[in-house]
Amino acid sequence: MTIANLHDPVSGADRGASRSNGSATAGIRHDWAREEVVALFDQPFNDLLFQAQEVHRRHFDANQVQKSRLLSIKTGGCPEDCKYCPQSVHYDTGLDAEKLMQVDAVIAQAREAKAGGASRFCMGAAWRSPKDRDLDAIVAMVQEVKALGMETCMTLGMLSRAQADRLAEAGLDYYNHNIDTSEEFYGEIITTRTYQDRLDTLGHVRESGMNVCSGGIVGMGETRADRAGMLSTLANMPSHPESVPINMLVQVEGTPLTGTHALDILEFVRTIAVARIMMPKSFVRLSAGREQMTDEAQALCFLAGANSIFCGEKLLTTGNPEVDQDEALFRRLGIEPYEAAGAE
Repeated sequence: MTIANLHDPVSGADRGASRSNGSATAGIRHDWAREEVVALFDQPFNDLLFQAQEVHRRHFDANQVQKSRLLSIKTGGCPEDCKYCPQSVHYDTGLDAEKLMQVDAVIAQAREAKAGGASRFCMGAAWRSPKDRDLDAIVAMVQEVKALGMETCMTLGMLSRAQADRLAEAGLDYYNHNIDTSEEFYGEIITTRTYQDRLDTLGHVRESGMNVCSGGIVGMGETRADRAGMLSTLANMPSHPESVPINMLVQVEGTPLTGTHALDILEFVRTIAVARIMMPKSFVRLSAGREQMTDEAQALCFLAGANSIFCGEKLLTTGNPEVDQDEALFRRLGIEPYEAAGAE
């Protein structure tokens, strides 16, 4: 399939986006075929980035990047067997299980994050799903972080509809639940919950009125077709996730994916670009793996349409670039932290 045969979300807006499955927004599609997405990946690198940059500039300030801070509020002891995760009880990674953090300690971290320029505070707990008895503390965290004037995001595992409704009532802005990879490759990575389990949780989140944060991990041994499948699953949802984190696998000693052949960084950049083209109005987050990336690689990701990062020296349990490194890179690239007026 040639570039001319692809439905271009940019020019497609001018043509009325006739294939948008009834979307009222021109150029926004929810009907991507797998072969179309692979064809996007297969374009010459410069053509792909040019197309992604055009789409990006239609919906965002190309020189603004959102800064989020991620905090593990309950670390380790997770019963799931995700092969990439050092928090799983199935693997010996030297990580001890901890209890849920106290609310005051979480809020202190949120204040620090805001002082460092973060506009969104994300909180993650290593649970298969939260217990109802934990929700009082979770709700208090959400409410107090919001009182600081920050956007809030939680990732707590699978949710029931009632739990999603309670978090929405508390004012939670975003719920993160990644699909991780394609449905076909999923069973190679996780066996303790199904792909449909993940989609069900995302459905509960959407039905509750919260924004959806969902993406995946690349570099786990999947194929380009799997990366295309992951992105088509996300883009073909009735509403695109408002936030799409793209993670590069961070190999942690003791997990089964240690020793996996590293993904070519240009393939990672291609994944960012394709995500931007397929989900034009979503924040595409350059997420885990940045610590191993050069400044040049990160700059290519921003050029490809990434417009969100996690700042701070640590994600949940793995390393992240120091704050001053990010600030220096932003200065060199002329990038400013995202402000609410910067997006469409």
